[in-house]
Amino acid sequence: MHSFVISLLSCTTNQARLSVSPSSSQFFKGDFVSLSCEEDDSSAGWTLRRNTSKKQMTECGSGWGILANSSCNISYTTTWDSGVYWCESREGPISNMVNLTVTGGSVILQSPVLPVREGDDVTLLCKTKTTPSNLPAAFYKDGSLIRKQPTGHMTIQHVSRSDEGLYKCDISGHGESPSSWITVTGQATATTSRIFPTSSAPPLISTSLRVAFLQLFYPVMFCLYFISTLLMVSSYRSRGTF
Repeated sequence: MHSFVISLLSCTTNQARLSVSPSSSQFFKGDFVSLSCEEDDSSAGWTLRRNTSKKQMTECGSGWGILANSSCNISYTTTWDSGVYWCESREGPISNMVNLTVTGGSVILQSPVLPVREGDDVTLLCKTKTTPSNLPAAFYKDGSLIRKQPTGHMTIQHVSRSDEGLYKCDISGHGESPSSWITVTGQATATTSRIFPTSSAPPLISTSLRVAFLQLFYPVMFCLYFISTLLMVSSYRSRGTF
């Protein structure tokens, strides 16, 4: 009986984390981006998938990205690479989801790609593709001007839930960046990130529902199969004793 309970409790899977390097949610067309599925003990057994306006639920190496050890590298990003990325195991569980935006414009806002915790300091960088990244910039949250900075950097000290929102920046004479959503969580590390669709990203409702279904379906089915197998073995052994 004790071994059955232990086996049932071990019928779980570890949660992976999707990391992005460079750590940013926005990129210029032509940038290099590396994504990897990280787990506490290993990165094996996880598949990196994405949903873009061009294709849905495709994995790295199937028409996009190059697999390199435990990473997926996009050597030359295009606007078609804008979309939602996540890691998925064969058992069903998924990692945090991140929304990446690739722009053909001349200005991007470098902001945290993952949720930030309350109390942390967050630095935003407004940069251009061809000139030094220390030009004066204006920063906006939810469409309203926050402040203007002389060097293109803005630090939000000790962030709180009220700092959560949609951010963008503008450099005079160069243009405006796309918008990115910044999520603020409690002190505990977040396992999922809020996705805010951009004009270049596809609608996420169907993908989110599909992923949520997979996240619940496969572990439940695996556990039911595991339990039924144990019961059959136990029944067989009981018959053998008579």
